[in-house]
Amino acid sequence: MIKIPPVTAPAYSSDRGLAFSLLLFLLLVGHLGQNVTLCVFVFFSPRTFGFRPPINGVAVRAFKSSSLASEALQEKANQNYGSEQIQVLEGLDPVRKRPGMYIGSTGPRGLHHLVYEILDNSIDEAQAGYASKIDVILHEDNSVSIKDNGRGIPTDVHPATKKSSLETVLTVLHAGGKFGGSSSGYSVSGGLHGVGLSVVNALSEVYVFPISVIGLKALEITVWRDGKECQQKYARGKPVTILTCHPLPAESSTQTGTSIRFWPDSDVFTTSKDFDFNTIAGRIRELAFLNPRLRITLKKESDSNEQFNEYSYAGGLVEYVEWLNTDKAYVEVCKDRLNTVTQEMMIKPIHDTVAFKEETAGITVDVALQWCADSYSDTILGYANSIRTIDGGTHIDGLKASLTRTMNNLGKKSKLTKDKDIINLSGEHVREGLTCIISVKVPNPEFEGQTKTRLGNPDVRRVVEQCVQENLTEYLELHPDVLDSILSKALNALKAAMAAKRARELVRAKSVLKSSSLPGKLADCSATNPEESEIFIVEGDSAGGSAKQGRDRRFQAILPLRGKILNIERKDEAAIYKNEEIQNLILGLGLGVKGEDFKKDGLRYHKIIILTDADVDGAHIRTLLLTFFYRYQKALFDEGYIYVGVPPLYKVERGKHAHYCYNDAELKLLKNSFPSNASYNIQRFKGLGEMMPAQLWETTLDPETRLLKQLTVEDAAEANVVFSSLMGARVDYRKELIQNAARSINLEHLDI
Repeated sequence: MIKIPPVTAPAYSSDRGLAFSLLLFLLLVGHLGQNVTLCVFVFFSPRTFGFRPPINGVAVRAFKSSSLASEALQEKANQNYGSEQIQVLEGLDPVRKRPGMYIGSTGPRGLHHLVYEILDNSIDEAQAGYASKIDVILHEDNSVSIKDNGRGIPTDVHPATKKSSLETVLTVLHAGGKFGGSSSGYSVSGGLHGVGLSVVNALSEVYVFPISVIGLKALEITVWRDGKECQQKYARGKPVTILTCHPLPAESSTQTGTSIRFWPDSDVFTTSKDFDFNTIAGRIRELAFLNPRLRITLKKESDSNEQFNEYSYAGGLVEYVEWLNTDKAYVEVCKDRLNTVTQEMMIKPIHDTVAFKEETAGITVDVALQWCADSYSDTILGYANSIRTIDGGTHIDGLKASLTRTMNNLGKKSKLTKDKDIINLSGEHVREGLTCIISVKVPNPEFEGQTKTRLGNPDVRRVVEQCVQENLTEYLELHPDVLDSILSKALNALKAAMAAKRARELVRAKSVLKSSSLPGKLADCSATNPEESEIFIVEGDSAGGSAKQGRDRRFQAILPLRGKILNIERKDEAAIYKNEEIQNLILGLGLGVKGEDFKKDGLRYHKIIILTDADVDGAHIRTLLLTFFYRYQKALFDEGYIYVGVPPLYKVERGKHAHYCYNDAELKLLKNSFPSNASYNIQRFKGLGEMMPAQLWETTLDPETRLLKQLTVEDAAEANVVFSSLMGARVDYRKELIQNAARSINLEHLDI
């Protein structure tokens, strides 16, 4: 999916530079409608509205120190501080004052989090065994409705608040039925703090027509419970109608459930209120995998292109693993020089998916895993009470520790190692090629923050370790051929690591403070603070020369690449470290060693900006770099360090004035602003090397005027599928993706 908060600013389009056969990058950033999980946040300067004004000469190069700016702000804020400056926020005012604290941000990610909060309440009903169906509708007016057939929110008067229980959970923070204990309405739930529903209410919009409330647009809630249908409307944390109830007809008197429809508040979500179908579909898909007895429908209303999907997976986590490994089973065809098929070889996972589920001390552990021979990375996804824990937690730690210990214990008895010196396989080698889903149900989970990105319960680790060790040992002892295949793959990974040992130790040994350790082509900056330093990875020496001359040497570094880097999706660790361009990236950026050895403190730049040409080769190089960063150090995306620089596509000269346009829409808008008899010249930039250093600075390098896209990963499962499909060995699957995506491309824009 692509997320671009500022709706008034022009979005970058490089359709002309993407040939039909290389639509890879567009797939990665979601232009082609794939449910891709690279979230793109675009940073605009004050001048990026419509088209840029005439630029005469080179702008003043500004180097801003964040520390100095914060000190100045603090000094100003401290001038007046007394009792009158102490604010007391009541009700749901804290949510409206600091919405990011509750939903993560007020951009697209936070917008979709509102949907997830309501959806998770319905999922809790399903986990408790009371709901079997959930319907989600994205309406044309940017509202969302979610309906389930659970028990329905209670509507009787609450003894503590003297209001209805429905109004209590919608208007009072930390009010809900999920705090655990004998008085809790749920034994296991994703909700913990009693704030989810009230947060959505606080951030919902209201509009009332002057005459009556007939045209009221607010959060609408309908509850079916105890043979009655009850309705009420809320907005910005307050009820705007009274609770009304009436008996249900006899034929539907047993109906139960809850339906909520809300409109996000324009005062809070100022950049965009458009809900993305593919983004929500990704979340719903994984919830359906995690809850096999549940059926979820998703519908997007539209006059031109209505969309509808239904999600129900009886196989649960087993189907989830098989879906993730879709591209891991294929037929490899070998041909001679005359294009005659000489051999067909079936490539498939090492074994069938292994699944087991156990409950210990009230904690339920559900695991499905599979090793694939034709994969050099691992995919481990963790969930706690159906909440995706993107930052891991004790369940992930227990899983990894148990996998490593179990494989080493079994390896000591195997014929593959018993005649050799005892070899202790590391976790990275054991997990190579592994796809694993672990879902735990915990009565009293300890999450970090309202967005619940990490599980902290210490007892969960112990339960997971014991469960995985017992069940995996039993399976592998009954299937010794599978054990030998997994051990063989792990030993090959170890051999590859040993073959690359010299290069790895070289990476560790070279200090980032010694210029002699840096690649020769790297033009470093003088700043030593990584937070204030940025590096542009550019395509070729020509573009590198212009960038080096046009940059601000104080905080901008330039690293030119020679051609296309290695596709590490198809290579092992030894091949990675032998590649010169990969070594330059590792040394220049201070990435350290692959995977777990990543040290944030060792990173030399906190802005890693990919800057390539707007053509086919540029798109391919950009995709190869994204693949490298994702597979080598995924933490770079998690920390928000990866950016894509956007150079202009056109230069329009009219008289002494020069205008730069970043897409066809800007160019059209600019031309329409000229008189009908105006004379002007249009230059189409295909390569950064065509720009003079001054042009490159004022359009692409200057922090005051440039356009950057920040890439983060929101759905790791979908991202893994996309990278595997686009950069893996399965050609037929990639060809099908490109053909399906081609329908979204205007063929007139292809530059081939």
